[in-house]
Amino acid sequence: MKKTVPFWIVLALCAAALVASSLLLVDYVRPAPVFCGGEGGCGVVKRTVFAYPLGIPTPLIGIGGFMAIGLAQLLSGRRARVAQAMLASFAGIVAAGLLVVQAMMRTVCPFCFVADVSALLLLGLSVTRALRGWDPPVARAQLAGGVVLIIAAVLAPVALGMSKKAIPAEVPSVIADEMRKSPRGKVTVVDFVDFECPFCRMTHADFAPILEKNKEKVRVVRKHVPLRMHPHAMDAARAACCGERLGKGDEMADALFTAPTSELTPEGCERIAVKQGLDLTRFKECMSDPEIDARIRADGETFRAARGHGLPTIFIEGMKLEGAQEREVLRSTLDSAIRAL
Repeated sequence: MKKTVPFWIVLALCAAALVASSLLLVDYVRPAPVFCGGEGGCGVVKRTVFAYPLGIPTPLIGIGGFMAIGLAQLLSGRRARVAQAMLASFAGIVAAGLLVVQAMMRTVCPFCFVADVSALLLLGLSVTRALRGWDPPVARAQLAGGVVLIIAAVLAPVALGMSKKAIPAEVPSVIADEMRKSPRGKVTVVDFVDFECPFCRMTHADFAPILEKNKEKVRVVRKHVPLRMHPHAMDAARAACCGERLGKGDEMADALFTAPTSELTPEGCERIAVKQGLDLTRFKECMSDPEIDARIRADGETFRAARGHGLPTIFIEGMKLEGAQEREVLRSTLDSAIRAL
């Protein structure tokens, strides 16, 4: 028995579920959500044990399941009908469970809701198809249209999501501003530092080689927050700012981080500057320029506006890492941001 209306209803539900699942997958694989805010229902569900069963993102499993149901709908015969009913039964049971979980948490992920409700409706239609022997229409144009619909429901949302720059609302505006300044195709790293802070120095030692390896894909913005408890931090911050002004910002920062803290005096900073090839006269003039102190005060205000509490604090494409970090955490966070470009 050929049934055209149920055929298109099933494909429409599969397409709706695939679009919702694909949008969710984009948010799961990107370092910051594009479609659904991290503090809303999507973010709450994403932080549960149900988000990554066996380490696999739930939306990816959903895409596979809904594509299988849709493809089974395009095939004729008893085996196709039974396979579709079995796939839809599994999807419906999982969907019902996820809806219960959301209800218990008193939250709703809108994309999850669309996918889960679609799964329950597909369960009813697929079992009905198996019982009544419904098969798809034989017209090639209709079958080809069904295939195109299923593929487009996955590819279009993914393409849209990957082309968007992810700057979620929870990213402080001062960090979002820096992200917008970065050229297309580059990750923004905002690093708040104190050159005398032992944890900043440890983090720099781990992070610098990673940044160097990915320098073509990263824009580093260094913000200076010299702490009063460190007697040489202010002089080092001035020296780093002057290094930036004179075209040796990264070189000066590396040298200041690796020099003994006892060398971060005005005289020691001058020796470091000369070793980096800077003109000593111009460097001294810069160190006494009131604009440098104003720049450092502005960096401190940015740190407070970014809700910074301790050093080091690093934002990698909006992802905040506060305090000393393991090298692998720094690497994986940066790699994830680069993959999401």
